[in-house]
This record gives sequence, C-alpha cells and structure tokens, in this order.
Amino acid sequence: MPTSTSGAGPQMSAAISATGLRKSYGDKTVLDGIDLTVPAGTVFALLGPNGAGKTTTVQILSTLVPADGGRARVAGHDLATAGQRVRGAIGVTGQFSAVDGLITGEENMLLMADLHLLPRREGRRITAELLERFDLGDAAKKPAATYSGGMKRRLDIAMTLVGGPRVIFLDEPTTGLDPRSRHTMWQIIRELVTGGVTVLLTTQYLQEADELADRVAVLDHGKIAAEGAPEELKRRIPGGHVRLRFTATDAYRDATTALPAGTRDDASLTLRIPSDGSQRDLRAVLDRLDDAGIEADELTVHTPDLDDVFFALTAGTGPTRPHQTEETVR
Repeated sequence: MPTSTSGAGPQMSAAISATGLRKSYGDKTVLDGIDLTVPAGTVFALLGPNGAGKTTTVQILSTLVPADGGRARVAGHDLATAGQRVRGAIGVTGQFSAVDGLITGEENMLLMADLHLLPRREGRRITAELLERFDLGDAAKKPAATYSGGMKRRLDIAMTLVGGPRVIFLDEPTTGLDPRSRHTMWQIIRELVTGGVTVLLTTQYLQEADELADRVAVLDHGKIAAEGAPEELKRRIPGGHVRLRFTATDAYRDATTALPAGTRDDASLTLRIPSDGSQRDLRAVLDRLDDAGIEADELTVHTPDLDDVFFALTAGTGPTRPHQTEETVR
C-alpha cells in the first residue's frame, strides 16, 4: 500500500497542476481538456488503456511536446513560459530505456552528469552513490548490454536522478519486468518519495497503482473518467458481496430465509449477499446467521479492486482482468 501519504493533504503545495490540457494529432483528439493536481511528495498514478493519452500527458508535462491548449505548472514553474526551469527540476524515465548498451553502467551515469553540467568530481561522487544505491556497484564497469531487464531499468532511473530532480515522470516503468524486478522497482519508487520526490506514474498494472499511488486518475478517450485515492475509487464501484457456501441443503435453505436480500445459487448451495466489505457489514451477516443458528461451511468476502474500477470506467478495454480481491474464511 502507499507509504507516502503521511503529511499529504490539502495543505501541501502542488508539484504538478494542469487545467484544460488539450492535444490533437490531425483529426484525432488525444487529450480533451484534462485537469490534474499532484501534491508534492506523493505518487500519482495515471491509469488507462492503450491510446488513452497517458504517454501524451507525460510528454506535455515534461516539455517534450507542446499542448494545444490549457495551462500547467510543474515544480512551481509555468510550462509555457519557463520550460527550461521545468526541465531543470524534473526527471523522465520513458517506456523505452535510455541506457546506451555499448558503454558501461558507470559511463552512462557519467554521461548524464556531463549533460547536467556537473563538475567532474561531483559527477563521479553522485555516480558512485547512485550505483551503490541501486545495487549496481558490482556491474558498474560492465557494458550495459550485458545487464538484465531489471538492471537496465534500475540504471535508467539512476540516470534520471543524477540531476537531483524534484519531480519524476515514470512512464510504465515496470513493463516487461519479472515479478521480482517489479517489486524491487516498487521499493525504489517508495524510497524516492520518502526522500521528498514527487512521482507521476503511468501504468497498466492495476496492482502497481494500488501498491504505490496516493491518488489515481483513470484516463479514457482523452478525458479523466475518475480521480481519487485508490480506496475511494473502489468504494464507488458496486459488486462487493459476502459469499456463503453450504454443504447441507437444510442449512442453505434456512440461510436464504434469514438473509432474503441474498442472491441464490441452488445448484452450488451458495448465497451471495451485497456488502461494502466493511467489518460492520460482515458482522451484520454473521449476527443474522448466529441468531438463526446457521453455520456456513465457507464464507468469502469479495471487495471491488482497481481492476473493477478500471473495467467499469473504461468499458472493459485494457489489460486482461485478474480475479477480484477476496478473502476466504473456512
């Protein structure tokens, strides 16, 4: 779950703010007037299917492409009038690695230090510190082409940090990584935010947003379909329920009488009762069963997750949907 929420709130300044951002390519509207506010020192996740406008949003806010309309401020600087100052305050890790495989990891880092016009001694110091921090010290002298996918991604982010950015844009940073490398990357992102960095993250991994983000915006067809904390968005989606399974026909029949709001499945002797997943709701179901002297053989609590949010708001487009979050009590 997010670790950077302490201190986050209305009183915090916005590291990123955008109003009415628009972008079209020919007759195709990619962004249709989106508004965003990202408090400093938090993780903000943009979710959406392919083509929803996530990468275009990052490209505009990181000054890579101009917006057709709207206004934005990043790290306190106006995007339209102070682009150079914005570039000096941000770091960007795109979908495709910026690592040069023909040179070593250390040389990649030193190249970034030169691009940031750091004095040679300071550049070497920062390079050494970041390589150790990202567990790349032992591989520093090896060609980056020999690195695994996870190592290249860590080097990519380390290169992004050479200039000490206050705001980092991570565009699908864990795409193609194995589960272990993905979890390592999550830990790195948490550590960055703990150090005061603001992260705007785009991802198609719903679990990733749930694990990292303080706030989530769901982007679809160039518009913000919904925005809020992950738990807040989950509460907006119907479908939570308590599922009771019985092996005895008599107990099942009695339960359908005691819980008339439930949906019956006579073939499998299961009963599904609408629930928001709260302790209060679960206790109410259990109290009704206890009062009637009924014992279920299996009780499962199903709660909507970000997958449900994504599919409800984007008409089912996007990544393959895994199972709904559930907890079973036998």
